[in-house]
Amino acid sequence: MPLKEKLDAIREASSKRIPPDRQAIMQRATADLRASGILDGIVKVGQPMPAFSGLSHDGRTIGSTDLLARGPLVLSFFRGHW
Repeated sequence: MPLKEKLDAIREASSKRIPPDRQAIMQRATADLRASGILDGIVKVGQPMPAFSGLSHDGRTIGSTDLLARGPLVLSFFRGHW
């Protein structure tokens, strides 16, 4: 299933599950974020990602440049709490 179809299905299921008053809060928060200009600072499709580094699972610093030297690099971002 293409990504667009998956996202559409998630949106439809959420609209049935989330009460309208909470949907309104979420929509206002999204509109506020967009109005803040936050989207102006993101990497656009087709642009190269800036180099970055972070900690691995065992505390070692690892950089994107090192990872890219070994082949393609896929990043996945998610929000949540632990």
